[in-house]
Order: sequence, then C-alpha cells, then structure tokens
Amino acid sequence: MSASAKTTTDHSTIKKWAEARDGKPATVKGTGHGDEAGLLRINFPGGAEDSLEDISWDEFFQKFEEKKLAFLYQDEKDSTFNKLVNRD
Repeated sequence: MSASAKTTTDHSTIKKWAEARDGKPATVKGTGHGDEAGLLRINFPGGAEDSLEDISWDEFFQKFEEKKLAFLYQDEKDSTFNKLVNRD
C-alpha cells in the first residue's frame, strides 16, 4: 500500500519531520554563490552526505522562502521521502 504525499510550507512542520528522522538542513556542494546556500536538501545519515554540506535551519528557510518552495513529503514513520517543489 503506497502512502500519499503531503505538501507544506510551514517551517516548524518541516523541521519537526526532518529531525524525527535524524535529518539536517543541507545544500548541495558547489551550487551556492559565496556564502549563499545553493540547492536545498535534507541530509539523512547514510544518504548522499559526501555531496551535501550542512547549513543552519535559518539559512535553509531563508532560501526556501526566497525561492518560494514547498515541501512535499510522506508522513509515514520510517519514510524519508521528500522533495522541494515550486509553490505554484
């Protein structure tokens, strides 16, 4: 049985979901300009950690709002499925 995905722009929901799965805010290395965060991701232990650089939640959400993103995710307890999509 496949779970349906939910979408949110609520910062506390996103942070709570990620931290419940040991996820941290991250950016893809080499995609930012200077101190600015690049492509956003949630970094999970055992994931693509080599290509990601951890950033603060403040940086993550600043870029999230700047790019008008929404967070698509599965709310299953063990699922780490998530995707950042345009709000439109």
